Amino acid sequence: MATHARFPSLFSFVFLALTLVLPPLFSAQLVGGDAAPTATTPQQAPQPATEPAAKTGASATPATKQLLSKEFILDGANIWTDTGITLEAGQRVIFTADGNLRYSDAKADNGPDGLARGFKDLIRILPFNDAGRGALIGRVGDADVAQPFLIGARKDVVSPISGKLSLGINQANSDTGTSFYNVKVEVYAADASAPREVARLVQSVPGIDNDLFAKIPRRIGDKQGNPGDMVNFLIIGNEDAMKKVFTTAGWVHVDADVKSTILLGAIASISKESYLTMPMSQLYLFGRPQDYGWAHAEPISVVASRNHLRIWKAPFTLHGQMLWVGAATHDIGFERDQRNNGFTHKIDPDIDLERDYVEKTLSSTGLVSELTHFLPKNPMQEAKTATGGSFHSNGQVLVLKLAASAGAGAASASSANN
Repeated sequence: MATHARFPSLFSFVFLALTLVLPPLFSAQLVGGDAAPTATTPQQAPQPATEPAAKTGASATPATKQLLSKEFILDGANIWTDTGITLEAGQRVIFTADGNLRYSDAKADNGPDGLARGFKDLIRILPFNDAGRGALIGRVGDADVAQPFLIGARKDVVSPISGKLSLGINQANSDTGTSFYNVKVEVYAADASAPREVARLVQSVPGIDNDLFAKIPRRIGDKQGNPGDMVNFLIIGNEDAMKKVFTTAGWVHVDADVKSTILLGAIASISKESYLTMPMSQLYLFGRPQDYGWAHAEPISVVASRNHLRIWKAPFTLHGQMLWVGAATHDIGFERDQRNNGFTHKIDPDIDLERDYVEKTLSSTGLVSELTHFLPKNPMQEAKTATGGSFHSNGQVLVLKLAASAGAGAASASSANN
């Protein structure tokens, strides 16, 4: 990674957040402390199901065939429970839950909707910080990739991705509740009118060859031209399709306002929430800064850790299709910038792990039709960044071709194919 936003002192950002933001925040919490917990559905979470085709009385009857119905007892002493259910993207899932938990410092029991957030939530680490303590939550996919979402007492959703379903209680390992939740899970077949692609691993993609890579720089760089991260993935598809596959997979478009995102990131570090919108400094490819920055949360993350990438629209098309060129790395901490002695993000030197993370999250969405890996001539396998760090790779570049259903039609490129 070349150069990220400088951090002269993390504590100064925390102090700034405390000074400017926390007093009114505390005031708001004191006024609204008894309010019901609010929750923001993460972008990668299952989406609300469409209205059923028929209704019987007050109960909605799903329009598709029921595949299974199972009941689970969630012990308050545990955080996650593997249901043994593997969902396919597009399947409808209805959750219903009851029961109560009790926390030793709480004034009353709480149900699956969780406790109202209070002052201590600013420093409490929860699997899903946008929901109340003790709320019933879920996730679909591998634990190292999947992002939790709120279930509560009832949830009717459509799974956007395929993967194993786990049920959880929104609590910390060191702060578990007592008693149980009873949870019923009903899974219904996917709507046949909503097409889904299964990403096919192919030997090659037309147009992905050394002639193409002769037009793509191997590395991105800073404004001064210092080389940085390696170009390690390509996406073929229009702009709407590109944005849709990232948001469906749970990647968040990073706020480009550096000052505001530094402040928001400082607040997030206090509350232990993901610092997804911490700024990415402008790095350059094709003579201009990135068109998009995307970040993906750790299942539980603090300020030092983030999966993130930058992506540029190529100044040429590939057989008439828009081409996106990207560089992905994984922030794992902070280190000294050897050029100016400031602070910068430290990346995992094994950058192939982040390339594989991009592949895993995007290909599970049902919006990728083909994927392959291409080894360019004279591949880049080891290098140092402008900040003094180093990275290594097998030199392969991930290539993802998006499905036609990912975007509405083909978008025109800004310039002709070279």
